[in-house]
Amino acid sequence: MKLTNPATEEVFTEVAAATPGEVNAAVAAAHRAWEGGWRALAPGKRAEILFRIARILRERLEDLAQLECANIGKPISDARDEIGLGARVFEYYAGAIGQFGGQTIPVARGGLDFTLREPLGVVAAIVPWNFPFPIACWKAAPALAAGNCVVLKPASLSPLTALRLGELARSAGLPPDVLQVLPGPGAAVGDALVTHPLVRKISFTGSTEVGRRLMELAARDLKRVSLELGGKSPNIIFADADWQRAADTSPLSVFANTGQDCCARSRVFVERSVYEAFVERFVAATRKLIVGDPTRDATQLGPLVSASQRASVEDFLTDAQQCGTKFACGGSRFGVPPSGGSGALPPASGTPNKGYYLQPTVLLDVDQTTRCWREEIFGPVVCLVPFDDEAQMLRDVNASPYGLSGSIWTNHLSRALRVARAVQSGVLSINSHSSVHVEAPFGGCKQSGLGRDLGMAALEGYTELKNIYVAE
Repeated sequence: MKLTNPATEEVFTEVAAATPGEVNAAVAAAHRAWEGGWRALAPGKRAEILFRIARILRERLEDLAQLECANIGKPISDARDEIGLGARVFEYYAGAIGQFGGQTIPVARGGLDFTLREPLGVVAAIVPWNFPFPIACWKAAPALAAGNCVVLKPASLSPLTALRLGELARSAGLPPDVLQVLPGPGAAVGDALVTHPLVRKISFTGSTEVGRRLMELAARDLKRVSLELGGKSPNIIFADADWQRAADTSPLSVFANTGQDCCARSRVFVERSVYEAFVERFVAATRKLIVGDPTRDATQLGPLVSASQRASVEDFLTDAQQCGTKFACGGSRFGVPPSGGSGALPPASGTPNKGYYLQPTVLLDVDQTTRCWREEIFGPVVCLVPFDDEAQMLRDVNASPYGLSGSIWTNHLSRALRVARAVQSGVLSINSHSSVHVEAPFGGCKQSGLGRDLGMAALEGYTELKNIYVAE
């Protein structure tokens, strides 16, 4: 597989793609490693290995960040943060091993009833291209901590840091075949993993369409499945909130990672009394974003991951233009005004002539029947609408088939709790845009998926709960 640097449009390396036969061999080897000792290794020994992995990741942070930057065009400052996040995930689950177990249960018959948390066996972890390293760690670390072996399939566009994770874990003392990394296309490698009879759980992050298909394949053997899928997250701003701070910070809640984020707050609902002022401030903050060379420390937004991804986003913008949607800014590539729109951003200082760049785009008063409002764009596009009535706004929020993340801005405590309970979403932030906390469960509802990554909930998802009763 040839890999192209999205900032330069140049092929910079090649990676071999695994075959279905190699998948079969990897899973068989993982199963032998599991039966041969990893599942029975003392918890303290597993913890020591995971702590060493975290230490080595921190030591190699800059090398890994530079690799991620070249592979997918991620701004180097973000890449460094994400490698650090991966290390924290391994540290968290190394520490959690000694805190995780079963319980004793009083039962009516007397005697002793207790539960055990046992590893499942071989876990297939399939990760996306938008956050390839941290999500690989989200899946591998808790699965390993629970005593499973892992076969990890990175996305075809972004295999490099996952491959390095496998190498570094081995150097940290992880036994052979306990963690294996197999790059390759989903139709070959992914399907072979999902249908392999020795794989007992599939942990997948990616599109809703692919997740639905993997769930159907996994159902044949009744495999465990956890899915973190698409999103169309709301950002709700009430007039009583610190809406100025919300306007200043909200652009990065949708445009960070160039909008390639399932948690992107891409539908913004603003109470009408502050709507015009909010829009003005939001657009001003958008225009200040630094777009350009991802290797520069100051860069906030890099290119989209590929030419095809940029073309997909441009299709959405074309549809918006044809529907007469108002463009407050952005709408096309840099320095090129959108057809039928206005407010194109000027060329950013230092913005390269090459690369899959696209202006961060703000759409106003969007018709809620259009594609830009309803569908996940996975690019730097946000839709803003005013609202007058809380109940109607909540109906509009929940009309989406997705339910992953979102933000609520208000200084009224009872309103914050009332609206948070009403919004159909797996993760919500109040007066914040933070979706991910290593210690807390992360995942969605409806077509955003099922199951949870992170927190102790992830450990539960990688274990079998066994109940044992001992008569008196």
